[in-house]
Amino acid sequence: MSYTFADTEIAQYIRGARNQGTGTQTQPIYNPATGAAARTVRIGTADDVDAAVASAKAAFPAWSNTPPIRRARVLFKFLELLNQHKDDLARLITSEHGKVFTDAQGEVARGIDIVEFACGIPQLLKGDFTDQVSTGIDNWTMRQPLGVVAGVTPFNFPVMVPMWMFPVAIAAGNTFILKPSPTDPSPSLFIADLLKQAGLPDGVFNVVQGNKEVVDALLVHPDVAAISFVGSTPIANYIYETGARHGKRVQALGGAKNHMVVMPDADIDQAVDALIGAGYGSAGERCMAISVAVLVGDVADRLIPKLLERTRTLKVLNGSNLEAEMGPIVTAAARARICGYIEQGVNEGATLLADGRNFKGADAGEGCADGFWLGGSLFDHVTPDMRIYKEEIFGPVLACVRAPDFATAVGLINDHEFGNGVACFTRDGNVAREFARRIQVGMVGINVPIPVPMAWHGFGGWKKSLFGDMHAYGEEGVRFYTRQKSIMQRWPESIGRGAEFAMPTAK
Repeated sequence: MSYTFADTEIAQYIRGARNQGTGTQTQPIYNPATGAAARTVRIGTADDVDAAVASAKAAFPAWSNTPPIRRARVLFKFLELLNQHKDDLARLITSEHGKVFTDAQGEVARGIDIVEFACGIPQLLKGDFTDQVSTGIDNWTMRQPLGVVAGVTPFNFPVMVPMWMFPVAIAAGNTFILKPSPTDPSPSLFIADLLKQAGLPDGVFNVVQGNKEVVDALLVHPDVAAISFVGSTPIANYIYETGARHGKRVQALGGAKNHMVVMPDADIDQAVDALIGAGYGSAGERCMAISVAVLVGDVADRLIPKLLERTRTLKVLNGSNLEAEMGPIVTAAARARICGYIEQGVNEGATLLADGRNFKGADAGEGCADGFWLGGSLFDHVTPDMRIYKEEIFGPVLACVRAPDFATAVGLINDHEFGNGVACFTRDGNVAREFARRIQVGMVGINVPIPVPMAWHGFGGWKKSLFGDMHAYGEEGVRFYTRQKSIMQRWPESIGRGAEFAMPTAK
């Protein structure tokens, strides 16, 4: 069964229905491959946030009181619909984000993994019980939902990142407000449609499109209990500080500068394959993209010629072309920013081996001449004092840094302000073990270039890549969207006569 997304204007979704909202501002939604505006998005306002929160607040009592198994059954139906429409969702992602279709399919699949995990909520919400914790007294714990919670999500994963949040949140009994990126907002309404078809009660899931006004309104709203955010570090820090100051539980995932260490004993061809896919996949617009190759010892002389050849022969095509390895940049503004970093790298003295600015959109396919295109860029002799090393570029730019030995490579990574993801390619088990133990990064891959944890493990970095105490999805996601309650109970027959003034102890 195929689904045709016919909306020409993307607006709000409140109380189980499309809602134009109160805003009058609109902005175009572009197809990055062609540069043409395909539809528009109506930007929401603080009043729209109030309406969405009121809708979610009204739905919360009944939804939170619904037995977890019945909530899980709604998610099972949603899962069935997702599997029926996963390619429709992937095509929608490609049309607005630009990533190649196979990559979009992978994004949807990883989102589906989280829904499958959330379907196990009856088990995940089980508490602990201690019989006879003291004479005649039993003690147990339960986890209960927070109330109205919200998610603010980025452009680069318009399906997967929202699914890091709302399936776990609503399975746990919360009601949810999604604020997606206005760059590619259509999947948010597609998801809302599928949730409604699955039988989710009106008001449990709401969508408010928008920019800073909407985010700020969510951050200060007294009836929003928690905020989850994924995006750049400056905004993540702002979200964390503002939300916490207003009494909210906050989980804010920030930026990254992910390194891949290649040891002299590594399989060079495998390392090149990994760098090409992890550096240029999704045009480098991933928080887990490898943007720095740390080449240890003499490995650079063997690896860089092969890496350069593969960079120059990347299949940069319209994402709908199934042979494409890399698609366009998401917006013209993003392309200009990335080009600025390339120029900065040249000015700072790095050696530009491949210049993606030379790529012509006309070579990507028919109708692509006006799209937002770049080829892959490759730098050598990058040093830690350069901006292209220190800052997140978020584009198809790979920097090669040379390190004399393993200890230098580890120190280099540990000194960086970001700590999101990292990889090490080696055949040496001791090197792999020491790397995993000593590296100060939240997600580590050994011969795995993009170590995104599976649905039941949880996603999150260290240092300036994560603000807050708990990672996204997995069991930490369940803890984030719930709070523990401890109950102690005894019955009159076991209570002795007389008041007790001392601190209660186990007896």
